[in-house]
Amino acid sequence: MAQFQSLHDAVANNLFDGDTVAFEGFTHLIPHAAAHEAIRQGKRDLTLIRMTPDMIYDQMIGMGLAKKVVFSYAGNPGVGLLRRMRDAIENEYPRAIETVEHSHAAMANAYEAGASGLPCAVFRGYKGADLARVNPDIRSLTCPFTGEELAAIPSHRPDVTFIHAQKADREGNVLIEGIIGVQKEALLAAQRAVVTVEEVVDDLRGSHPNLCIVPHWAITSIAVVPGGAHPSYTHTYYARDNAAYLEWDRISADRDLFAQWMDANVLKATPEMFETRVKDLLA
Repeated sequence: MAQFQSLHDAVANNLFDGDTVAFEGFTHLIPHAAAHEAIRQGKRDLTLIRMTPDMIYDQMIGMGLAKKVVFSYAGNPGVGLLRRMRDAIENEYPRAIETVEHSHAAMANAYEAGASGLPCAVFRGYKGADLARVNPDIRSLTCPFTGEELAAIPSHRPDVTFIHAQKADREGNVLIEGIIGVQKEALLAAQRAVVTVEEVVDDLRGSHPNLCIVPHWAITSIAVVPGGAHPSYTHTYYARDNAAYLEWDRISADRDLFAQWMDANVLKATPEMFETRVKDLLA
């Protein structure tokens, strides 16, 4: 049953050192504010799952939160590399991390299998690909009905999943408009589900019923965080901050500059700073 909490409490009560955690969102609705709160709280030894690691996982890895990353494509969208992730892989800075790479299709199937309570995902995939040579979690099996060779990987079962959404009603039912990606499956696969939202409304009447992606009984905590997806976008609320992604390439390329930026914009961020940014987004 969904409980309304502050962002601080939603993270503190649901994310613990050593957890396997997914911060999911596809192109938009990426839960940056929730991940920043995890950084401020100094969480450690996390296994990060994400279909497309981008800036927010680069920041978490660069701040030393991650011990392992399970992912498909990793990069700064439209710009290039994740420089903090690369530094961790190649130079073990600020610490060594383990990486487990999959395809997009495999990640989506693994979430769906986890949401279904299954131990593994079985699908057509990886035929003619070399990824199985470096990822021992990619196996194959023979269909008992057709004899077809299929791919099999472990399901994703995070300890906790974080997503961002447009609205929740006062019962805790969550509405998402626009691209959905794997958010629903990632929430249902997790033991604990945390959602940050732009706003809370009295009810969702008048909205298309299919927009209610997750019902209140499947959610652990909800925190109201206007602007919580920035610099990604929230459909009908604010646009993607393309300049921030371009600037991140410069910031993340230098260890000292990265540390300075994180200190000023995340570790020492105040509610007043956040409110000003939100007003600018919505202007």
